[in-house]
Amino acid sequence: MRSLCAVAGGRLLPFIVLCFVFRPVEVIAQTAAADENRPAAVTAADSSRGGGEFLPVWHAAISNIPGDWLRFGRLAFAPRYGQLMAGTAVLTVALVAADDPVWQRSHIWYTTSPGMKRLSDDLEWVGDGRPQFGLAGVFAAWGFLAGDARALRTGSQIVETILASGTLVQVLKHVTGRESPFVSTRPAGRWDLFPNQIQYAKHVPHYDAYPSGHVTTALATVTVVIENYPEWWWARPLGYAAIAGLAFSMGNTGIHWYSDYPLAVVLGYSFGMIAAHPLETGGLAGETAPGEPKLSVAPMIDPVRTGVVVSLSF
Repeated sequence: MRSLCAVAGGRLLPFIVLCFVFRPVEVIAQTAAADENRPAAVTAADSSRGGGEFLPVWHAAISNIPGDWLRFGRLAFAPRYGQLMAGTAVLTVALVAADDPVWQRSHIWYTTSPGMKRLSDDLEWVGDGRPQFGLAGVFAAWGFLAGDARALRTGSQIVETILASGTLVQVLKHVTGRESPFVSTRPAGRWDLFPNQIQYAKHVPHYDAYPSGHVTTALATVTVVIENYPEWWWARPLGYAAIAGLAFSMGNTGIHWYSDYPLAVVLGYSFGMIAAHPLETGGLAGETAPGEPKLSVAPMIDPVRTGVVVSLSF
């Protein structure tokens, strides 16, 4: 990010804000969820040293989600993460104060520079879900064809983290009701807490800016890949550069304010780590740590009927 800031020339403001927002990618990536997951979880490297890769059960991408939410809730409200969460809130408030001038500058650049407009439009697809699910499909396909348990696990965990983090993001969007820049009716956008859901459905951009689901799911995906393939030294800089480009493009096009990103970074990294390290107490994917809810899915066939049995135990 330093090099990106250095070459910005006379249009530094959006770049400076972007660097300020995405510095937590390094800080939070070393702090949020790390203590929760790393010491006790089974990592790809640990499992290979132990004699083999662990493989999730077939429904883990869905059945692990309730436990993921519970673990994130414990992480978010744990006293040891209080400083981190407070810092995220302070950073968000500070960026809200700068949102409108940054958006005005970015929008001018976007509308007056054909090259920047094309670049921004092209980069938006990085976070729209298709690349993430496509990447999961690639890992899953390779895993099946090559008998590669790590690839299968990575594909399953990508789907899991997208669904777990994306659902929470949608809840937050439906609660905060913040206007996107390109439809804003006041500087930095209007916040309509607990908006009318019918109006939300009819006018989504007027309510769904905060937090950024694009950044959340993109970072969650990158985190899962990095945790499963620690030997891929290039995955971290490439992934973070792509996410920074995504955030920058959405700031230019008016989909998001820069203050929509700090919480998205926390959510994306945390859920990525949670999915990549399924158990606090160690063990194989698909098992459940003590005290976590367990969702089980199984086929049902008897002389009278056929179907699927779904049970949730606490």
